[in-house]
Amino acid sequence: MHPKSHNDWTYTIISVKIRCDGMLIKCDFGIPQKKRLEGAFNLMSVNKTLATVNGNAITDKDVEALLQSLGPQRAAQFQSEEGRKRVLDELINQQLILAEALDNNMEQEQAFQDELKQIKDNVLIQYAIRKLMQTASVSPEEVQVHYEENKTQFLNPESMKASHVLVDDELTANKILKEIKGGMAFEEAANTYSKCASEKNGGDLGYFSRGKMVQEFEDAAFAMQVGQISKPVKTQFGYHIIKVVDKKAAQERSFEEVKDQLTQQLTAMKQNELYMSKSEALKQKYPVKVNA
Repeated sequence: MHPKSHNDWTYTIISVKIRCDGMLIKCDFGIPQKKRLEGAFNLMSVNKTLATVNGNAITDKDVEALLQSLGPQRAAQFQSEEGRKRVLDELINQQLILAEALDNNMEQEQAFQDELKQIKDNVLIQYAIRKLMQTASVSPEEVQVHYEENKTQFLNPESMKASHVLVDDELTANKILKEIKGGMAFEEAANTYSKCASEKNGGDLGYFSRGKMVQEFEDAAFAMQVGQISKPVKTQFGYHIIKVVDKKAAQERSFEEVKDQLTQQLTAMKQNELYMSKSEALKQKYPVKVNA
């Protein structure tokens, strides 16, 4: 693996900025409040000045803030001394660009003002939506009632455990089946003859529900009883000799099992309803004209 050049490091840092309607910005509005606070507290303990550009200090906090904005996977590339130096170099470069832009009064240019307004509008939209979504809540009683009224939706489906021996042709399958009936252990037969990777485990396929296996295999397996061994079953993969090891009937999942997932689902439903109803209400408040 070749070491990264300075340009590679710079591109990696810059490329993680969020593109917002043609302009690169960095924003943390999608980060949970708890994470943002944790990050802020971590940064408070580090404040060493590493460089100064045109009178503006670049500190350890700035380096850490940029690293955190990269995400764990990308940030890991910069945790070495050399990596952190690359981050500092990039921050210096950005401050130099900023200094010249201010000297040239670029912030007064109309193109910049237009992009700035667009960015501010987009950030404000996301902020307003997030505040709206935060008003949607689901009480424990609502979750419980929904569970009781929709128990059939919360089932662990019927499942079974089976083993098999897979070969290419029916003649070979029938010969193996004869050996099994003659006393050869099914697991030994699978280990000796099967071309499936499961042969290492005696043909064990583990537990599976309907829809997980090819149709011909599924139909034959679920029609069998525990302990039964099938005649050769043809599928697109070859010929299977199936042994049913165990069966589990469909089981109702307890409220505790589904409570967290159900709460999230109901909250999402409420948020969607809230968003749509708010949008309809605002159409009555503000004029909307759609051009054909």
